[in-house]
Amino acid sequence: QVQLVESGGGLAQTGGSLSLSCVVSGSAFRPNAMGWYRQVPGKSRDLVATARTSGTTSYLDSVKGRFTISLDNVKNTVTLQMDNLAPEDTAVYYCYAMDSSTKYWGQGTQVTVSS
Repeated sequence: QVQLVESGGGLAQTGGSLSLSCVVSGSAFRPNAMGWYRQVPGKSRDLVATARTSGTTSYLDSVKGRFTISLDNVKNTVTLQMDNLAPEDTAVYYCYAMDSSTKYWGQGTQVTVSS
């Protein structure tokens, strides 16, 4: 059974930093990409950042230059370093991991940025 366990998140002030981590456990599942979505109430879930085992990364335009994603292929762990946070970054952040056929999700972690 594949499980994604998230940690990090919480409360930060505008301009501050937070870090999110997510580890895949409990299976021989080997993802080829991991990353983060975020969602605010009443809106769709937006893809924030992706890191691929090929070494490439991609970001939502609004977080480019502020967020950094990193992937540890050996430990099946993805980390999202969030700097210069803004109130519009407030959301529930969901980790995901996927191979060619299946996408798995974490339980979500709240990030709140106060103005």
